[in-house]
Amino acid sequence: MKNYFLFVLTLLFCFPVCASDSTATILSKLNDALRNKQYYVKLKEERILNFKKIKSDSFTKEQEYNYNKTLYNEYQKFNSDSAIFYVKKNVVLAAALQNKDLSDLAALQLANLYSSSGKYRESEAILKSINKKTLSQSLLPNYYVVYREFFEHYNANSTSRKYIEQIGKYRDSLLSVLHPESLNFKITQIQKNIFDKKFAVAEKQLTVLLKNTKEEDSQYAMITYLFGSIYETTHQLELRKKYYALSSTADIKNAIKDNASLQELALVFYEIGDVDMAYKLTQSAIEDALYCNVQFRTLLMSEVYSIINTVYLEKEAKRKTELQLYLLCISLLSLFLIVAVIYVYKQMKKVSRIRGELYETSQKLAELNKDITETNSQLQERNAQLSESNHIKEEYIAHFFSLCSAYINKLENYRIILNKKATAKQFDEIYKMLKSTTLVDNELEELYKNFDIIFLNLYPTFVKDFNDLLIKEEQIVLKQGELLNTELRIFALIRLGITDSVKIAAFLRYSLSTIYNYRTRARNKAAVSRNDFEEMVIKIGLISLKV
Repeated sequence: MKNYFLFVLTLLFCFPVCASDSTATILSKLNDALRNKQYYVKLKEERILNFKKIKSDSFTKEQEYNYNKTLYNEYQKFNSDSAIFYVKKNVVLAAALQNKDLSDLAALQLANLYSSSGKYRESEAILKSINKKTLSQSLLPNYYVVYREFFEHYNANSTSRKYIEQIGKYRDSLLSVLHPESLNFKITQIQKNIFDKKFAVAEKQLTVLLKNTKEEDSQYAMITYLFGSIYETTHQLELRKKYYALSSTADIKNAIKDNASLQELALVFYEIGDVDMAYKLTQSAIEDALYCNVQFRTLLMSEVYSIINTVYLEKEAKRKTELQLYLLCISLLSLFLIVAVIYVYKQMKKVSRIRGELYETSQKLAELNKDITETNSQLQERNAQLSESNHIKEEYIAHFFSLCSAYINKLENYRIILNKKATAKQFDEIYKMLKSTTLVDNELEELYKNFDIIFLNLYPTFVKDFNDLLIKEEQIVLKQGELLNTELRIFALIRLGITDSVKIAAFLRYSLSTIYNYRTRARNKAAVSRNDFEEMVIKIGLISLKV
């Protein structure tokens, strides 16, 4: 039960770390940062330059001291020579102000810069000149930090148990004067726990800090670096790579040139056999150390660089040999390709000639096909016209015989009626019948009705198609029970091929001028060309007859 509880507790503390980006994503971000390293340096330089534009001519000595201290903070991890320049100015200003606290602060800052740039004697002389007993309480943390880092820098040159003990001693002294709730205290306490091999405690403390620290914060790189240190000691390669990469990315983005993460990450990649990445990171770390003039970092990197560089050169030599072999293969393939190209070129010329001949033949065939298509179209049109004529003839012959038979019957009936009245000597009745036009009018009405029925049977869509040829406002609307009106009958006769106005007038029993006026008025109402109107009327129903 106890083990289960510890397991759950560990998951809870590790969750923020585990829930972060994958190692592949983190390494991708690191590569992006390395590519844009000069951009981040430029941003840093622009920020410093903008601060330097503040005119310091009217500053008091205290204001000028603070101005120089700000520039020292900017240059401390960026360019130690520039940082030394501004600290030295503050040493002079503090002496002029006769302010012991300011003088001691400037001296501590200068000693720290000297030790990082390899001037150990100068740094030690400054530290020995400072009386700890007379030192302000607020400067004691700085005093212990500078002494601790002095021995860390010195130990980088010549590792000794004595120096390691001194580092631990000053770390303990620092913890005794820092506020327990301060971030510096927490980080120093974590460093002590790592030194004492209390890795589980340190990991838990770091997880809490990382959860509350943003990537752009100055302490983010230190926290992730300490994570990497834990996983390096506990031989957890993937986590070690991940957190050193996070720390390196943060340092690059903040333009921190005095950093250890790139060096440690280069060793990780060297161990896993990725010499290219190890070399790339080592180069970047050495460039930063030289730029910042951090002597102890340069010394630390020199041994690592020589090992990685040797392996890298061996790999490059191997690549060069492989490249020469590939070049020979490519040369042979190129020769083969040239021969193949010449052969293909000759074949293509033959194909091109054949294509030209085929093209000419196809052009001729296309022209013949075009002529055949036109001829077929003309034949189809003639067939359609003939089919229409035959259809009309068949319909009209049938109706003609029907009508003739009906009229013969009517004449026979009329003769019988007249004969009866003559036999009965009803001459007045006979005269009235002969004088009356009712019979003729009825027969004409019957004739037109039969014509309408027969015509619409042949061309059922004639009225709609005819209206489509007229403008919308002038389209014909038939009365209730009406099949065709006079205007439609005129153009129905035209559709049947009777285009002579005299014949149309005789059939419909209208004057020639009336027929002419109807035709002219219809052309004026046309939605199409007036000249083509009657021709288009003649084509109504032609498509349906083709089908």
